Amino acid sequence: MSENETSRDGGTSELGVRLRGERERQKIGVRELSRRLGVSASMISQIERGRVMPSVNTLYSITSALGISLDDLFAERPGGRSPAPLGVVAAVAGDAPAEPAREAFVAAGSPVQRGEDCQRLQLGSGVTWALLTSSPRPDIDFLRTTYAVGSESTPADALMRHAGHEYGTVLEGRLGVTVGFDTYELEPGDSISFESSTPHRLYNAGDEPAVAIWVVVGRGGDPRAD
Repeated sequence: MSENETSRDGGTSELGVRLRGERERQKIGVRELSRRLGVSASMISQIERGRVMPSVNTLYSITSALGISLDDLFAERPGGRSPAPLGVVAAVAGDAPAEPAREAFVAAGSPVQRGEDCQRLQLGSGVTWALLTSSPRPDIDFLRTTYAVGSESTPADALMRHAGHEYGTVLEGRLGVTVGFDTYELEPGDSISFESSTPHRLYNAGDEPAVAIWVVVGRGGDPRAD
């Protein structure tokens, strides 16, 4: 297991179910997908069974290999049912059922997504993604990312790369960003943009959680698996 993947005890993750469903729909075997990604078949199986939460790098690699966007993992099911939240969903204290009028408004295609409706995904190594789009956008990943102290998107010796262009701005804490041979430490109010095809890595560079708004444009359908 990669040090960036996090083990979970029991239970089937909705994330794993959806990834397996898409893999099987495309008639790609576990061993074939593992070959494309350069990881073990056991790792793929554990992710699909909900026993391991993937790192940022691994999840990007899997969705890129399958040609799907992050929004596809949250997309509405046939029949108008929205899927259950992915992974570990942060509950809002005192959450009450939505009022009927508001439910109708959201169902009608509101451009607004309320904070309590935001779906959150806990990834390996202490990274949390919150999906900020109110409706699926396969060409854009629009996220609020939180990096716990000591967390990282990928190990320092295994930078990630994929299609697209990234834009980010830090809201809280200090976020380290390595792009190619350069490393930057961003503080609240700082922003950065770079080509995602350049090897890169994000990590918490401080002693408190680092929170940022992150946008990746044009990543969907990337056939590259590294």
